[in-house]
Amino acid sequence: MRMKFLAGVAAALALAAGAVAQTAPGSAVDALVHRYVAEDKVPGIVVALGKGDAPTHYFADGRIAADASAPKADENSLWRVYSMTKPLTGMAAMILVEQGKLKLDQPISDFIPAFKTMRVMDDPNGGVATTHPATHPITVRNLLTHTAGLGYDLGQTDAPKGSLLDQYRTLGINPAQVSPSFEGPMRTLRPPTLEAFANKVASLPLMADPGTKWSYSIGLDVMGRVIEVASGMPFDKFLQTRIFDPLGMKSTFFTVPPSEAGRLATNYFYAGDTRVPVDTGKGSQWLTPPSFPYGGAGLVMSARDYDRFLHMLQNHGSLDGVRVMKPETVALAMSNLLPAGADTSLLGGLTHVDGLLGFGAGGSVYLQDAPSGQGKGTYGWGGAAGTIAWVDPVRNLRGVVMVNFMPSEHWPLRDDLNKAFAADALR
Repeated sequence: MRMKFLAGVAAALALAAGAVAQTAPGSAVDALVHRYVAEDKVPGIVVALGKGDAPTHYFADGRIAADASAPKADENSLWRVYSMTKPLTGMAAMILVEQGKLKLDQPISDFIPAFKTMRVMDDPNGGVATTHPATHPITVRNLLTHTAGLGYDLGQTDAPKGSLLDQYRTLGINPAQVSPSFEGPMRTLRPPTLEAFANKVASLPLMADPGTKWSYSIGLDVMGRVIEVASGMPFDKFLQTRIFDPLGMKSTFFTVPPSEAGRLATNYFYAGDTRVPVDTGKGSQWLTPPSFPYGGAGLVMSARDYDRFLHMLQNHGSLDGVRVMKPETVALAMSNLLPAGADTSLLGGLTHVDGLLGFGAGGSVYLQDAPSGQGKGTYGWGGAAGTIAWVDPVRNLRGVVMVNFMPSEHWPLRDDLNKAFAADALR
């Protein structure tokens, strides 16, 4: 998983007002879905678009694997959403904020004592030996917005010996899974529990003082431990009882039951122009419980389930008569929560939308209407295997794109979708 995997996410978080109503069969979105399968760019794809409380439009073509006998892709197919897990973890934290069990600017050392005294690398690009005391404690806000000073192992190949990323790898601080062959050596290094993982993270210095710089990170994984301590229940159980069950999300898993393996898409990796199956559905790593539930990249979900999560956010915290969050909590969670004055140059570089984005609870937030059509307040994020999710609460619009291929920039899917959305809006 390379740092580029989210490049262009923000450019795809766009639907002009009324575009969903135009995305019927024969629309540009519909044509794009069929073209990507016909040209064998992907074995299968599902796009879900919703407006208000009208029925969700699902556009699907192809199969969940390249095999001719594989099931057809549809709204109930299962996909690895990777970093699209982060918004769910973010909203779980905000539920605890609503309950008064967390405060945004509360030090996380109140829940994980190992973070009480942190140090910061003198040179963020150098070694971990030379450090100074952190000027501020890491807060809940910092974890939610990637401003805690933590890093991320996204498969970079240029980590010098003794660097923070090198130490992450040495200590197994990689809260993600890819395939059985990848997981074998990682499982021997990775801490076996969420508590052990968080404590191990706290043993290393930070890249920057908390609150000063946006840097994509394992912050939402550490947040999983904060959530389970603050709530008094395991992190995955909290998600299940407070979000998944109330919303009827029956196709959302950290571990896919064997009975559901037939719905799980194969994930592919492109080596040049060669497409290689890296994790098959029936032989998937997700059929085996992870070391611990990864709040930053651990979930497998259907398009229908992710749409229900977004629909709840779009409806200000409730769906089908069930309230999950208060309207004011949802508004706060999807607002710009970045600490004042934080350097966001890395966020602009990662998303190619410099200066237009803030960050909320686990996802990016548009600070103003963009020339390309993105509405102010649009909240969302994407995943390492090509998935995209967004919700525009002002225009009552939401969208989900499900595919599974890596690296996600191999095909310009996000740019192509953006053009299709714009074309449909003009119809």
